[in-house]
Amino acid sequence: MDVIDSWTGALACQLQTALRLSNEAFADRLGVHRRTVGDWHARPDITPRAEIQSALDTVYERSPAPVRSRFARLTQPATDTAAQTLRVAIAVVRRGAEVLLVQRRDDGALRWQFPAGIVKPGGSAEAVAISETHGETGVHCAVQEALGERVHPVSGALCGYYLAEYLAGEATNRDTAENASVTWVPITSLTRFIPADRIYRPVLDALGVSA
Repeated sequence: MDVIDSWTGALACQLQTALRLSNEAFADRLGVHRRTVGDWHARPDITPRAEIQSALDTVYERSPAPVRSRFARLTQPATDTAAQTLRVAIAVVRRGAEVLLVQRRDDGALRWQFPAGIVKPGGSAEAVAISETHGETGVHCAVQEALGERVHPVSGALCGYYLAEYLAGEATNRDTAENASVTWVPITSLTRFIPADRIYRPVLDALGVSA
C-alpha cells in the first residue's frame, strides 16, 4: 500500500470519490465539519491540519482493497488535463418494465444506485458501462443510447449515463465488498429506491418516470 506523505484537498477528495461517500458521510468518517470537505473541493491545493492528516491516514489505511485500488487509479499521473478528469460510466439497464439497481455500502448506510464504473483515460465509457454491470451483477446488457453527461453534484466526477437493454444473466451480487444487494425494481417504483432529485433528469425521461 502506498504511503501518502502529505494530504492535500485534492487527494482527500479523490479518497472520498474512491470511497463513494457524500460530503456529509466523508466528513462523519473523518470526524470533521462538512464545510471542511467543501473547502477541499473549492481549494484542492489546501493542506489539512496535522490532526486531519492523521485522520485521513487512518481512513485510507483501513479502506478495503477495492477502495485503495480506485484511489491509486485516481491519483496516477496524467499526461494532460483531459486525462485528469475523473470519468464514470453509469448503466441504466432496463428489462421490460424493470430497471437494475445495486445497493452500495456507504459509510454504514445502504444506498441504491445504478451500476457504475470508472473510465480510464482513453477508455470507452460504453464498454465500461457494460463490463461493470456484468462484473457487479452478472447481467449482460447492450447499450442502446447515451443519455448525456453531467458533473456529479457530490463527487465532482464527469458522469456519462447510458441506457442499456437486458440480454441475459441472473441478477446476483458479485461484488460483496462494495454492494449489499442487487435487484430488479419496477420502473414505476424507482423513486422509492432513489430520490427523484438525485436522478439525472434525462434518465427519468428515458424511463418514462414523472417527477
